[in-house]
Amino acid sequence: MSDTRWLTADEERAWRAVRRLLTALPSRLARDLNLLGLSSADYEVLSTLSEKPGRRWGLRDFAVKMQWSRSRLSHHVSRMEARGLIEREPDPDDARGSIYHLTDAGFALLEQVAPQHLESVRRRFVDHLSTEELALLERVATRIADLPD
Repeated sequence: MSDTRWLTADEERAWRAVRRLLTALPSRLARDLNLLGLSSADYEVLSTLSEKPGRRWGLRDFAVKMQWSRSRLSHHVSRMEARGLIEREPDPDDARGSIYHLTDAGFALLEQVAPQHLESVRRRFVDHLSTEELALLERVATRIADLPD
């Protein structure tokens, strides 16, 4: 006897629709960002750093926020550092870590591309949902995203 909790037809349709959304929407948004000269990961790093006071964040906490490994974040930031978008300095509280700082050039690039990115988000997502649907989606997405690992 199997303990597998198979999906009902309704559950399977919903799950397949969510999987399709999780594939299609990021792919489309990434294509739009690529036209602006950034990858989705670049934009995520820039926008996340811009949220911090002083546009500075330590590797450990930044990686947790991004839900990336420290190694992945460090390698990605190295490429962005070579482009002058981010600066790195030693973390006085973590001998193996760094403090990342969004440069003025990185912030200027973010300010330049943000309006076009947000238009893409609006055109590909927001404009297709009612106010009520957006509120419901926010509640559901937050509840699922905040589940413990």
